[in-house]
Amino acid sequence: MSEALKERKEMDPQYQWDLTKMYASDAEWEEAFAAIDPKIEALAAWEGKLNNAASIREFYDAEIGVFRELENLAVYTSLRLSEDTRADDAQSMDARATAKYVKAVGTIAYAQPEILALPQETLDAIMADEQVAPYRFALEDLLRAKPHTLTAPEEKLLAAFGEAFGTPKNVADNLRDADMVFDSVKDGEGNDVELTASNYILLQTSNDRVLRKNAFESYYKSFRQHINTLAASYSGAVKTAAAEASVRHYESSRAMSMAGENVPGQVYDNLVATVRKHLPDMYRYVALRKRILGVDELHYYDVYAPLTKDVSAHYTYDQAKQMVLDAVAPLGEEYGTIVRKGFAERWIDVFPNKGKSGGAYSGGCYDSNPYILLNFSGTLDSVSTLAHEMGHTIHSWRSRQHQPPQYADYTLFVAEVASTVNENLLIEQLLANENDPQTRLYLLNQYLENFKGTVYRQTMFAEFEREAHAMVERGEALNAAALNALYKRLVTDYFGNDMVIDDEIQYEWARIPHFYRPFYVYKYATGYSTAVALSEGILKEGEPAVKRYKEFLSMGGSAYPLDELRHAGVDLATPAPVDAALEKFERILDDAEATLAKLQ
Repeated sequence: MSEALKERKEMDPQYQWDLTKMYASDAEWEEAFAAIDPKIEALAAWEGKLNNAASIREFYDAEIGVFRELENLAVYTSLRLSEDTRADDAQSMDARATAKYVKAVGTIAYAQPEILALPQETLDAIMADEQVAPYRFALEDLLRAKPHTLTAPEEKLLAAFGEAFGTPKNVADNLRDADMVFDSVKDGEGNDVELTASNYILLQTSNDRVLRKNAFESYYKSFRQHINTLAASYSGAVKTAAAEASVRHYESSRAMSMAGENVPGQVYDNLVATVRKHLPDMYRYVALRKRILGVDELHYYDVYAPLTKDVSAHYTYDQAKQMVLDAVAPLGEEYGTIVRKGFAERWIDVFPNKGKSGGAYSGGCYDSNPYILLNFSGTLDSVSTLAHEMGHTIHSWRSRQHQPPQYADYTLFVAEVASTVNENLLIEQLLANENDPQTRLYLLNQYLENFKGTVYRQTMFAEFEREAHAMVERGEALNAAALNALYKRLVTDYFGNDMVIDDEIQYEWARIPHFYRPFYVYKYATGYSTAVALSEGILKEGEPAVKRYKEFLSMGGSAYPLDELRHAGVDLATPAPVDAALEKFERILDDAEATLAKLQ
């Protein structure tokens, strides 16, 4: 496949993004880059002066201006580098832009501690002053951290340990990615197949059950050999989080991790409790998987096996664009107009070329068009990726159109909502028009797999994290035996009696890198549940739901994420959205079972 790729200059420009809207040329970028240094240095002028409303307003206005320019510089180079990662000029520009950004962050490092150190009565007077009105929410958010902010020398000391605190993650990453070796394995025909950390999941999706089993056993054999080291590194990470939380006067490491987005622990606990309530439906899906695969015993190495043949249809890019437009039609004409604008104005880099970054993403900045990187291949998955990235893009577009720069960026908690809404609208559109049982079963299984992977599995991970951190906070040993036993119990709980719990599965926790970023994975499950609730509302309720949703897409980071989602009609402080999402899972499961019956 890669041999057939063309160099970028040989590709049709109409299928490439147009970066001239940012800078007409690299030379224009260089001019802007050369002019930024004095502006960065000027930000030091407010040090020691951030003690009144007028000074704080002046500082924030200047800071926003400089960082807008820096963002333009950095985003342009990042996009240029994505076009061809081999390009020396783009590599150099990107490194220089990053260094300049780091310099600017260092220049204003005084600002937050200086504001937080002010007496409460001074802060109250500043907050009441209309001069700071454009930044009041940002200041309120900053002041939430005041009880958890240490003295300047203490903060400096903690910062000095920053690199050391990252050691457990680095140890685990290096062990998994560089030092661990896996025995090659046999496929069903007796051929040797190389097994690596990067191709393991790919092998688990093979139709060859012998290959899946052998890969599974070989992979976890290596983890078993290193499990004490991996347990020690993870325990170190958990203890580091617990120590920092204690020093900063948080009740737990979870409370500290969730404080940034002002999300209460209740949201986390509701998620776990609600998903557990719906585990019988997961067991039904496991039983359905066992039935379709036609196996006497369902093992963990069967969890990713394809249940149907891929839909072999090939779509042109023009067809994909129309499919996305049809899918988002329920969101109204205005939404569709922005999508068409993106297609017409070359926001999208469509096809792969030599050196181009893999995967897909939505990028851009406040002063640019939103940009989408694709590697379109004509599969249904490619069409879904276009819908997904267009969801991110319209979220960014609307936020930038309706918010000032200080509130244009939305938080990670809501980041995957708009993209998943679009994916769900696409699959609903395809299902509404699909009568062939085989194709329909394929689509339904994709839907079920999204739920399994994003709601059930990520909640299982969330439960593992909650208990692991709680064990440390209770003074219990977080060794290999304890972690293995905890994980095996959770897999048994989540997958039920229709699946054989292979001994190897107890080591799976050790391959999950997300655990080194504490209490992050639950957001995948809440985000997906939210998206399901919203897409169902849009399809059933129509215009009132669409209006609320578009207003949510326009809010950026101007409110806390839970408040933004409440505005859209989803209250994650209650179990209702996760409940509704998993009731949808049950209906998809009903449909899949009925569709399977037609094929038998």
